[in-house]
Amino acid sequence: MKSARRHTERHRTDRIGWMRAAVLGANDGIVSTASLVVGVAAAASGQGAALVAGVAGLVAGAMSMAAGEYVSVHSQADAENADLSRERVELERQPIAEHRELAAIYIARGLEPGLAHQVADQLMAHDALAAHARDELGISETLSARPVQGALSSAASFAVGAALPLAVTALAPAQGLIAWVSGTSLAFLALLGAVAARVGGASVLTGAWRVTFWGALAMAVTAGVGALFGAVA
Repeated sequence: MKSARRHTERHRTDRIGWMRAAVLGANDGIVSTASLVVGVAAAASGQGAALVAGVAGLVAGAMSMAAGEYVSVHSQADAENADLSRERVELERQPIAEHRELAAIYIARGLEPGLAHQVADQLMAHDALAAHARDELGISETLSARPVQGALSSAASFAVGAALPLAVTALAPAQGLIAWVSGTSLAFLALLGAVAARVGGASVLTGAWRVTFWGALAMAVTAGVGALFGAVA
């Protein structure tokens, strides 16, 4: 007799925590650094000044992304922990009411009342808090907040994204710096959008287009501001 093997599946939602932070960080790194370089170059400040501004933007941006992601995700974690603590108290003080509440959730999802109460019985006997966290509060292990993971993913991906336009800034000829940085950065953004969409199971063309559009808009606005201030100076 063949031994039974557990059927496992990999779902895209398993990646949602780190993937969201990584895509956001890389996108922000490319857009903000390229826009900064283009803005400084448009102000006729020279290639060296643009490169220095880009490096400063990389360092500051990576730290800002890490701090911002950590604080925001930690706020989510705090809210989740507060809800879990309250649910734990309610389970201790009002187990019957909590059982009815869980059964009502399953009835609303389509189970027969008798089966819904049976399911609630078994799940609460196994792990009552986990059952209520998942089905009442919508908190699961896959989607739970992970502040450190989000902060590290955002900072690392921002640095990688920012390094791309910086490399172009260092290697491109000074005369065509704006065109080189803008063109290659849009290509990087399109590739990032396509890869993110592919990993997430969405349309590759749609993912590439929306990221490229907003990146082009950001660079155009920054270049305009840089040219304006350069002309004034």
